[in-house]
Amino acid sequence: MEKLIYRNLNGKKVLFLFILANIVYATMLTVTIPEIMQFSGEMKILDMMPMGYNAQYVNSLFNALGASGRNAYLYHQLPLDLIYPALFGISSCLVLAYFLNKLGKIDSWLFYLCLLPLFSGLFDYAENIGIISMLRNYPNISSLQIQITSVFTVLKSLLTTIYFIILIITLLAVAKSKLFTRKDNLE
Repeated sequence: MEKLIYRNLNGKKVLFLFILANIVYATMLTVTIPEIMQFSGEMKILDMMPMGYNAQYVNSLFNALGASGRNAYLYHQLPLDLIYPALFGISSCLVLAYFLNKLGKIDSWLFYLCLLPLFSGLFDYAENIGIISMLRNYPNISSLQIQITSVFTVLKSLLTTIYFIILIITLLAVAKSKLFTRKDNLE
């Protein structure tokens, strides 16, 4: 895994994957999610609930969506959300590795932080599988299935939040390093 990450720390490749992931994400945020929310009466879709959800919410949402809204969720939103976790995981892993490399910290224990978005992506896939199953089985959804899928949603959200906090700290460290390097060169 480490060798694969090291081989792909090319700035252009990292930037390309980052842009591609964000194009897919922007499409979901501006097209498919608003489409579903129109069906739901503006209720949030399960993917966008970082604190999780319960059986009452899922049943209310799926009922509000109706057959057309559930089909839009299943056939418009989720196909994109089966592409996005891999793009997010890989591009975010490489973005953090790229900046850790700039700091000269890629060969330290900090390297393992680059794996966080990959695990977030795996939890996103588990969440998506759970949502697909619930949409297909509605109204016969077990409370256990909802709880398990909700846990995957929370884990995805938690790891993504931790990743972005680490990325922000890393970017601040890179900026500080660049600032002090320029300051030393001016003296």
